[in-house]
Amino acid sequence: MTDPSFQSEFLQTLQARGYIHQITHPAELDAVAKAGVVSGYIGFDATAPSLHVGSLIQIMMLRRLQQTGHKPVVLMGGATTKVGDPTGKDTSRPQLTDETIASNLASIRTVFEKFLTFGDGPTDAVMVNNDDWLSGYGYIQFLRDFGTQFTINRMLAFDSVKLRLEREQPMTFLEFNYMLMQSVDFLELNRARNVTLQMGGSDQWGNIVSGVDLVRRVDQKAAFGLTTPLLTTASGGKMGKTAQGAVWLNADQLSPFDYWQFWRNAEDADVGRFMRLFTDLPLDEIARFEALQGAEINEAKKALADAATTMLHGVEAAQDARNRAERVQAGEQIVDGAPIDLLWAGTEDEIARNDGKPFSERRAEALLKASGLVPSIKQAALKITGGGVRINGVPVNNPKQAFAREQVDPNAGAFVVQIGKSGPIKLVRPI
Repeated sequence: MTDPSFQSEFLQTLQARGYIHQITHPAELDAVAKAGVVSGYIGFDATAPSLHVGSLIQIMMLRRLQQTGHKPVVLMGGATTKVGDPTGKDTSRPQLTDETIASNLASIRTVFEKFLTFGDGPTDAVMVNNDDWLSGYGYIQFLRDFGTQFTINRMLAFDSVKLRLEREQPMTFLEFNYMLMQSVDFLELNRARNVTLQMGGSDQWGNIVSGVDLVRRVDQKAAFGLTTPLLTTASGGKMGKTAQGAVWLNADQLSPFDYWQFWRNAEDADVGRFMRLFTDLPLDEIARFEALQGAEINEAKKALADAATTMLHGVEAAQDARNRAERVQAGEQIVDGAPIDLLWAGTEDEIARNDGKPFSERRAEALLKASGLVPSIKQAALKITGGGVRINGVPVNNPKQAFAREQVDPNAGAFVVQIGKSGPIKLVRPI
């Protein structure tokens, strides 16, 4: 049901699908959205080569903005990534090099093209980088221009700061400046692109309100903030976190098959909510799926997985993932979508370095990578060193530990690879 107080299609859609938690000036924003095109933005920092599914609700908010006739602005945090948002964290972010940040940004950009239409039209999405303006400020200039607009008293009252201090965890002066930088982002976008709306998660409320206040106070122009609810699963877990780690959006970080499985394994009580938030399925069709009982709910989960995977990876990848999942259900052993007897042959480079012959043994890191539980040898090594990886039921702590063909589990006829005691088991069979 839509809120009868909202007249704009944008806010009606967000309300009906469950995106709205708080709005700074709801009636004013509603009137502006009904009268013409609103440019709205969300910021994304580049701390990794891929965003994860925890960021998907924000991407979908930009998609809803465009679907209802408005202009989405994707703000990439080339500068703010160098500082680190302290919100909800007890420790400082590792500081990344400029080269790493640039590489991460290039990788992340590809995801947005799946959800938004970019171009030069009035409602086409655009992507900008806050490093273009924030890095141009001198320290004294930044302090003189904006330092007087923020009081320490108010900054200490925001949850992102207060909770950190209450837990007696140190907050560096670097991190303390993040709020100022994010607020200046809004002011810069408002001046350069007439962006009047900033959106984000509920944990960003304090930062967003600071930006809204800065635009209204300094330039006396309209500015609005809107946040989504904190997203958790029905059982109270954090959305997008699994026993194997984050659910990445880039295919080279997480395969379409595993992405499909993530949605297929949603809790029963979450299916309808996730359909409204993460798919374009019509609300009446979602209501029909929500009415399913017992074993029939599995059909709703498959529909959720199909729709979510199609949006990110395309129709063919979603169909392939579903087909492979059904083969697994029928008893065929598959690792990351590949029959297990194909996984032992080394890559072409590996074979070339071994006189053209497949390797007769594999290191633990290679077995873990081949299992599909991690996307790269580097991450496999880190996971093994950190503990929790088991091969044939035995903990392995050395990424270079070698395993010969003869060491396969006799019952499985393959190496049994697992992360954690309760994680999924993958089989890697030599050829």
